[in-house]
Amino acid sequence: MRGRRSGPTVRSRSRRPWHLPSRLVPTISAGLLLYRYTVSGLEVLLVHPGGPFWKHKDLGAWSIPKGETTEGEDLLAAAQREFREETGFSTEGPAIPLGQVRQSGGKIVHAWAISGDVDPRQLRSNTFEIEWPRGSRQTRRFPEVDKAGWFNLAEARRRILSAQVAFLDVLAAELKAAI
Repeated sequence: MRGRRSGPTVRSRSRRPWHLPSRLVPTISAGLLLYRYTVSGLEVLLVHPGGPFWKHKDLGAWSIPKGETTEGEDLLAAAQREFREETGFSTEGPAIPLGQVRQSGGKIVHAWAISGDVDPRQLRSNTFEIEWPRGSRQTRRFPEVDKAGWFNLAEARRRILSAQVAFLDVLAAELKAAI
């Protein structure tokens, strides 16, 4: 048969079955939405992505700390790992499931909320390396997250990626129901 390989199938570490094009199997990410109560009310911690593409973007660019998962990995454990890698902070306590959303690029993000308080000025993010400027054959390192901040829900809705607004709505509903 023309175009068919013989011999054993070699699979990569990705979740995508070898016979399916990558566009048919979405990337799965997991993240945490840290929240706290202040005298001003409920606030959530959002992060701004690092790197040259996001440098001058603000409204609609912020996110919950999140990252890709591996096949078979516990999603909440992955969310906690990614939170630690992107912020340098650890989380403890009960997690409120916020569900999942599909972002515009097709990525599916699962999220949980945990109560906590951190100082965004103490942010310590891991880094990534890319060719920059494009076409220069030079690589530069950038932080995955270049800043973090606490926002009330109204401001968080303005800043967060549009698909992730649903996480804010679920958190508000869950916390209201718990009162």
